[in-house]
Amino acid sequence: MIGLGIAWRLAQAGCRVTVFDRDEAGRGASWAAAGMLAAAAEAEPGEQPLLPLTLESQRLWPAFADELEAASGISPEYRDEGTLVVALNRDDAETLRHAYEFQKGLGLDLEWLNGGEARRREPHLKPGIAAAVFSPQDHQVENRAVARGLAAACRRADVVIREHSPVREIDIVGGRACGVVTDGGRVAAEAVVLAAGAWSREIGGIPATAQPPVRPIKGQMLALRMDLAAPVLRHVVWLPRGGYLVPRNDGRLIVGGTVEERGFDSAITAGGMLALIEGAWRAVPTIEELPLAETWVGFRPGSRDDAPMLGPSGIDGLTIATGHHRNGILLTPVSADVISAYILTGHLPAMARPFDPRRFAAPGPAPIAAAAQ
Repeated sequence: MIGLGIAWRLAQAGCRVTVFDRDEAGRGASWAAAGMLAAAAEAEPGEQPLLPLTLESQRLWPAFADELEAASGISPEYRDEGTLVVALNRDDAETLRHAYEFQKGLGLDLEWLNGGEARRREPHLKPGIAAAVFSPQDHQVENRAVARGLAAACRRADVVIREHSPVREIDIVGGRACGVVTDGGRVAAEAVVLAAGAWSREIGGIPATAQPPVRPIKGQMLALRMDLAAPVLRHVVWLPRGGYLVPRNDGRLIVGGTVEERGFDSAITAGGMLALIEGAWRAVPTIEELPLAETWVGFRPGSRDDAPMLGPSGIDGLTIATGHHRNGILLTPVSADVISAYILTGHLPAMARPFDPRRFAAPGPAPIAAAAQ
């Protein structure tokens, strides 16, 4: 979605754009995600510099969703019921209270609920739940619909999308990126954007000093099937130990997601499924009656500091947009705006400057010398 969003914005500005995808467009981490737009609920100590960017992208999402639907004919299924973060027992409540006070101190719009108030909002939460926090501004989209919509909007804007066409390397000549190399040969370009998510380091041609430090973070997920006439949940629900439940318009209930440093291991494991189901069942016991609809694995693109890399690579002509970790869906609108602005003007918008990829630059020879070796 990051790459497609950038391509769409550049095409709207009159650029001729080609997108190369190793698979079907939008079928990577974007397809595997849960679509939560949780700038407030996910705000954690140490990540304060990221908050202005996530809040701005959250602000952009309603208009972005409307624009995308108008351009593609595909609804992003934007839902604004808000998010509940639940505490199942007293210990959970103490932990939640600490997070709540930290987030309120950042000026975020949150409401503390006792157990009864939480169950009035979501009656299927377990009896005796200790407390919850309601985040009215944390919404959701159907990420798979967004990915389809972005691909359709790109094509309608004359973006060329070459699927099942992995880029083997960035073509760098004299210290400048001047195109890409695929199995079909070299393709020249005035500007190259590396937005390959967790696979960004697998693309060759980039000197070691300019390679983005991105790695795959495995996430196992599953979906249950609810009765559309009587859905078990209506809000996104965050669980005490980091899991979440996301109700969809089509009756699916997304249950996610594990966080595993396993490289590109795509195995669905009994332990992963057990952790997801048990965590969800403890909060919403009635899920035990729901049929299992789907299981899958995705690979979040994690950076060294868990923040995105947006902007210049240190190599002329090569721009980086990766490392979004768990915030890729949330940050799609703002990433599209700041990267397209940088390519068109040569200036990185101020809100993105803390996430300049060159913050990770390793000492060593200058990129032009490294490219020549």
